[in-house]
Amino acid sequence: MDNSNTGKFKRVKAVSLFGFADAQPDSELYRSAFEVAKALAQNGLEVVNGGGPGIMRAGTDGAHAGGGRATIATFYPKYINHFEGKDRLNKADKEIIEDNYLARTMKLLELGSAYVIFNGGTGTLSEFGMAWGLAYLYFGHHKPLILYGNFWHEIMETLVSNMLIAQQRPESLKVYKIVSSPQAVIETLLEHEAYLEKTPENIHAPTDTREHAFLD
Repeated sequence: MDNSNTGKFKRVKAVSLFGFADAQPDSELYRSAFEVAKALAQNGLEVVNGGGPGIMRAGTDGAHAGGGRATIATFYPKYINHFEGKDRLNKADKEIIEDNYLARTMKLLELGSAYVIFNGGTGTLSEFGMAWGLAYLYFGHHKPLILYGNFWHEIMETLVSNMLIAQQRPESLKVYKIVSSPQAVIETLLEHEAYLEKTPENIHAPTDTREHAFLD
């Protein structure tokens, strides 16, 4: 176990993982999420996920393999046909139950000090869009997006070349980083930790609207 960075994280407390719910344990995608979560735990960080199968269960199992904790945010719908739901094999240390899918997504974004986003489907895409939008809105005091996998290069290049992003909102291109290894995830988080150390603790005071939940 590599504990060389343990204790270096003071402002970064937890990392939310997003990705494909249908990723199978024998797939490279699942193994990547497992190893990232393990590295996070080995460095003293809590792993947060949506409580389902695939990348979410890989996050919990990886956190435990690294000697750490996992928290899940879930909800139990009655009428959603295409929602994976809670995975009984995703045995997290803490479960937070929300009323609906949107509230669950917002809780996942609230709990993480940063986000690691793997390959996934429409659910992952919606989570990525919300995380990216919040990072742009709170630019300078935002939670960073770590996009895992080299396939993200083509996706981001396509978005930038076809949408009004680079010209109108260039700051939105500065809130994410594309990486392809667990060590690169840790290095990116350490960079963010160093940035936060230079930022006053009270630069954004808590409000009744819980706006501070989406800041660093």
